[in-house]
Amino acid sequence: MNNTVITVALPRITADLGGGLAGQQWMINAYLVTLGSLILVAGSVSDAFGRGLVLRVGLVGFALASAAISLAPTVELMIAFRALQGAAGAFLVPSSLALITSTFHDAAQARAIGIWTATTSAASIVGPVLGGLLSDFLSWRWAFVANLLPIAIVLLLIGLLKLRDVPKGGRVDLLGALLCALGLGGLVTALIEGSNQGWNTPLVLGCLFGGGAMFFAFIARQRYGSSPIVPLELFRRRNFWSGNLATVFVYAALSLNGFALAIFLQQSVGLSATAAGLASLPMTIVMILGSFSIGSLSGRFGARVFMTVGPVMMAVGSLLFLTVSADFNYWQQVLPGVVVFGVGLTMTVSPLTSAVLGSVPSERAGTASAINNAVARLSSLVIVAALAVIVGGQIDLSGFHRAAVVTAALLAAGALASWVGIRAAVAPSSRSLTSVTVEPCTASDVPMPVGVARTDPKHA
Repeated sequence: MNNTVITVALPRITADLGGGLAGQQWMINAYLVTLGSLILVAGSVSDAFGRGLVLRVGLVGFALASAAISLAPTVELMIAFRALQGAAGAFLVPSSLALITSTFHDAAQARAIGIWTATTSAASIVGPVLGGLLSDFLSWRWAFVANLLPIAIVLLLIGLLKLRDVPKGGRVDLLGALLCALGLGGLVTALIEGSNQGWNTPLVLGCLFGGGAMFFAFIARQRYGSSPIVPLELFRRRNFWSGNLATVFVYAALSLNGFALAIFLQQSVGLSATAAGLASLPMTIVMILGSFSIGSLSGRFGARVFMTVGPVMMAVGSLLFLTVSADFNYWQQVLPGVVVFGVGLTMTVSPLTSAVLGSVPSERAGTASAINNAVARLSSLVIVAALAVIVGGQIDLSGFHRAAVVTAALLAAGALASWVGIRAAVAPSSRSLTSVTVEPCTASDVPMPVGVARTDPKHA
């Protein structure tokens, strides 16, 4: 919910605090930099010290950062607090998915992941609408205060579930995490400020080469270090590396589409924040009606077809946005693309997650989930950082059309990566090893409502 809330609230935040397009990019990317870099170490911490503990720490930190954002008096402090929020959010998703993958296997695991995506879909529905309503009728600050109630409820539910963590121990590579964060931060700064200050300025060149060197050092440490955050041997598994490659393209496209649509509808068309939030609601409704069924079908027939056809349909939906003209009509020009995009997304998300996490042993579930989520965040980070280059400086009608074409191209690449790379799942070794037990849940206890999923299950 957090990212969908801030996307529709960005114009109001900018009007209040200033910062322009670069400030909007940084409000998104400050969160994504810390989230994308620290989510890797969070996966290792989750496996080493217990998923329940890590989940609680992340929730408390996220609540504190949300409260600080709601009080931010300047754009600089807003960006700083968003970075802290991303750091806390890094500890949430890997732990929750690891609990599922260490408890359920095979077809039951695919169904459970479908339910996981389903239960988080409520946030995707509530996020844009709530963010728009609060921004229009109260203040964008209340959109972040709204995080506190669901966090309190989740903390209560975790206590009632009585999770029994069995930490496997081990070291956590803090130096590797630092190298990753500095490397990504430098590269993203170069991408954002290059379009603003010029690519040959000392700041941009320093960030580009310094960030690249740091990130290269991070990769080298993962190859030769004794306790890697990213065990590179996981990428020898075909479904793991090909699923993550598809994730790069699909989630970059998803972020570009969501960001460009929300900003265009408000700043160029003149819709209110509430109306802009409601504009993408049909996409999530489509997912609610179909995602659980897709999760079950992919568990039976494999993920390859769904991961290929889904991105192709998303690309078609994106190209339908090219019908948007100066004579704006939501029902004829935007709604068809939103619905088709939603159908494709429904076919893609659960099978992709199942293919990646089903390819690794359960004791590596936290690490694998963290890697896949980091890949999704980093692809989102890079595409938002490159936004000014893609849209030509502003998201007017021509810029929105350029974003739609780039989105479609990214999705076509994701479909190709899935078709070429994904194969029928083979049970990985050590599948019986588990590091977390959840009581009293078993596969037969899992409720299976008809069709629930979310717009982007990888956003905290």
